[in-house]
Amino acid sequence: MTEAQSLSTKRAEVEWHNFASFGQPERALAVYAEENQRRGMVIRHQQEFIGPLSPFLEIGSAAGHTSYMMENEFGASGFALDLSADALRHGVHLMDTWKLSAAPIRIAGDAANLPFRDNSLRFVMAFQMLSQFMGMERVFEEVKRVLMPGGIFFFAEEPLKRMMTLRLYRCPYVEQMKPWERKLHEWGLLGYLVRDVIGAHQEESYGIRQNHTMGLKEWHAMVGRHFADQRYQIFVPERGWGETIVKRLAIRLDPYGSEWRAAKLLGGTLAAACRKAGESPVVPFDKSRFETLLRCPDCHRDLSRTPEESLVCAACGYLCPNEGGVYNLLPSKEKKELYPGNAEDLIDFSLPGHEAKLLEGWHELEGVFGNKYRWIGARATAKLRSLRRTPQRLRIRGLAHESSFSKGQAPRVEVRLNGAPLQTWTIERTGLFLLEADVPEAPEYHIEILASPTWSAPPDKRTFSVNVSMIRLVPRD
Repeated sequence: MTEAQSLSTKRAEVEWHNFASFGQPERALAVYAEENQRRGMVIRHQQEFIGPLSPFLEIGSAAGHTSYMMENEFGASGFALDLSADALRHGVHLMDTWKLSAAPIRIAGDAANLPFRDNSLRFVMAFQMLSQFMGMERVFEEVKRVLMPGGIFFFAEEPLKRMMTLRLYRCPYVEQMKPWERKLHEWGLLGYLVRDVIGAHQEESYGIRQNHTMGLKEWHAMVGRHFADQRYQIFVPERGWGETIVKRLAIRLDPYGSEWRAAKLLGGTLAAACRKAGESPVVPFDKSRFETLLRCPDCHRDLSRTPEESLVCAACGYLCPNEGGVYNLLPSKEKKELYPGNAEDLIDFSLPGHEAKLLEGWHELEGVFGNKYRWIGARATAKLRSLRRTPQRLRIRGLAHESSFSKGQAPRVEVRLNGAPLQTWTIERTGLFLLEADVPEAPEYHIEILASPTWSAPPDKRTFSVNVSMIRLVPRD
């Protein structure tokens, strides 16, 4: 069976959500509110088929905004799970801003290795996250395992493979599009050129793999292998005249007047409510004893809760403290790799003490909600110490501001390692970027970052190029 997700993809997702989930608070809140409105409408459309909603689990929840909607608008009770504990901790800002009274139990965990007991949940939901798994079958197996007999798996906003496209290249989200791309997008023509879902390029370039191989036939086959009954909703794009004409013609030519043929040609997204075989009585969920639904991620035995609110496994000694309202229930080996703390081979600007590894050329710490970064001018230096004897890569995460492109040339970033050139990158678009290169074996690394062009923002007298939020050494997967 195909591996569900590589460790490098998981690492990229943890970093992405830490930086992106509340990197721009006003924009994030607007996006979350719009998503909740759309998702709430789709759930209500299938409510009769879905039935009771508690206890629920949302997998791939990011900051958990949809789980907060379930708790406060639908009166349901349950769990928000994401690989990123940092993203889940941002939920407190959702509660403060939206004046919410109820919160889900927040758990950092892996959708392909859910820390829940068999037959423990009534409703599992996933939004726009299954396509991040190369081995999607594993997620379906885990969801089916934790669902009670008769329980519902509801997934939505999953992409449908599009046939009518030349598949020429990958295109980023609208805000990073070039002017000619944005115009074609407005006319409904860009989709006929790009290789897969618009925006896939941006996440792929960050290290998050995308699975866009699933058409309606493949999704239906996957659902049929695991669930006894299902209900579908299809959403086909109608962007500009270029897609409107084809969509309407496809519906007219379909023998049933449905959107299935249009979805095959133009892609779009799928929502599905899938029922597990069997039936279970409706039992109220006692949130005060939520640990009774969980299992140890290492040995799969029962977890108990201590007076200090930690979760512990009596069988293998696994211990999980409550960290800022979040329980990190990843397997021990993965947790150590994905959450190394302030290690000698990592400079995470959101962690205290990181400045001890910085040398010259860094401006002061900026950013909000844990998404910390530092601007540099033309040059900055730092140091890392190797903790592995296996081959490694240097990984630099940052952001290119639109002002970096104001002089008519794309930003260039050169990295020198221990005095020798490592690699030079040209950044073609604004927004988040990720730079990676293999490094030679050495006990320590003196890292020099050279960036151009530089720019200023009067009356600020500082000189800027790009900003950086993380530098680390990672294994070569």
